[in-house]
Amino acid sequence: MKRTTRSLLTLSTVMVAAVAAMGSSLHGAEPPVSTWQVGVPIVTYWAGPAMTDKVAQQMADGGWNLVWCTEKELDVAQRHHLRAQLQDDLLSPQVLDNPAQRAKLDALVARVRKHPALYDYFVRDEPTAADFPALGRLVAYLRERDPAHLAYINLLPTYADNKQLGTKGDTVTAYREHLRQFIDQVKPGLLSYDHYQFATTGDSGNYFLNLALVREIGQQRGLPFLNIVQAASWDPTIRVPNSDEVRYLVYTTLAYGAQGISYYVYCCPGHKGMIASADGTPTPLYHMLKSVNREFAAIADELQPLRSLGVYHVGMTPPGTKPLGKSVPFRLEPPVPAMKYKAPERVRGMLLGLFGPAGKDPGPGKATHVLVVNLDYKAKDSRTIVGPGKLDIFDAARRAWSPAGEKGAAFDLPPGGGMLVRLP
Repeated sequence: MKRTTRSLLTLSTVMVAAVAAMGSSLHGAEPPVSTWQVGVPIVTYWAGPAMTDKVAQQMADGGWNLVWCTEKELDVAQRHHLRAQLQDDLLSPQVLDNPAQRAKLDALVARVRKHPALYDYFVRDEPTAADFPALGRLVAYLRERDPAHLAYINLLPTYADNKQLGTKGDTVTAYREHLRQFIDQVKPGLLSYDHYQFATTGDSGNYFLNLALVREIGQQRGLPFLNIVQAASWDPTIRVPNSDEVRYLVYTTLAYGAQGISYYVYCCPGHKGMIASADGTPTPLYHMLKSVNREFAAIADELQPLRSLGVYHVGMTPPGTKPLGKSVPFRLEPPVPAMKYKAPERVRGMLLGLFGPAGKDPGPGKATHVLVVNLDYKAKDSRTIVGPGKLDIFDAARRAWSPAGEKGAAFDLPPGGGMLVRLP
């Protein structure tokens, strides 16, 4: 999961994969159509223990709803009402070029595709653009045999270099091209990427830029996205995030319109911090996430039928962010003063994620819902958000709306916390 340089496919392999991927269109057949939907917003993790009943119960109690499973562990996930991401060595593009292995893959899909716990097939982590033709071939192959389940691929972050991305240009140009090629060649059902924010020397300056670029193309192509955030340290240069910092990652991800959150890592050798220790004992982060995971799922579920109409920062405006403009019909009282930002300092201020009716983007002026986030993960913030009319406040723990006061919705947000409001 950490950033690594992938060995590139040989030119001949890429050419074979690309031709094979075009096979159905060359013969006049329509490409397979996916019927997969996000459903309940995704709360998952990277790298965890084997899926025993004890582990599955811990996951369910903690608010996770998608777990890593082998085929033999699918029944465990089902017993605990969890969805499963299937791990198997057969879920690889190279398998399609070996008739015997391809037959085994066909048999695997035939066995698991109707299992009640199956949610997706794990395919690849952090591919380069040279891998996309072969991955597109595999995704199409799986979709043809099982259109109801996702073929999951996780992408590199903006701080991957151009060799890793397989594209050229400055950070924004190279990453936009990486995303475009991935969507055009692989035709995924979901965008997923990982960006690790917290170093010992400070915070990543491009965390919000990465969120913005993935949100941007997801909006353009009609694709939901999932953000994998930092929940551990694996290197002396990387710090262990505390509970407030992880809450900040969860709520900023929500404000940008994500339908999934994943944590790196749950439990894995060679890591510090984590959600569970090496012997499986839950850490303080686990206990904090028991409520935050449910808040994420509840708020993302409320926002799922809507469209993200804009994301605006007040206070500091790091790369990739937009200041609150006059077209936004919501304001904070008292106002947050403008502050200069220079990486690697922490971002401070507030974030407003605006949402409104699905369909064509009507602009921020038509927003009906606002998720306001305290960007300071070291201090609470108390203010009032005021809109063009009376507001309702969403209680994520109870999944219930209640009317705010006559003068707006007052809030007292913990470090990194957020609150959803709407025009009734």
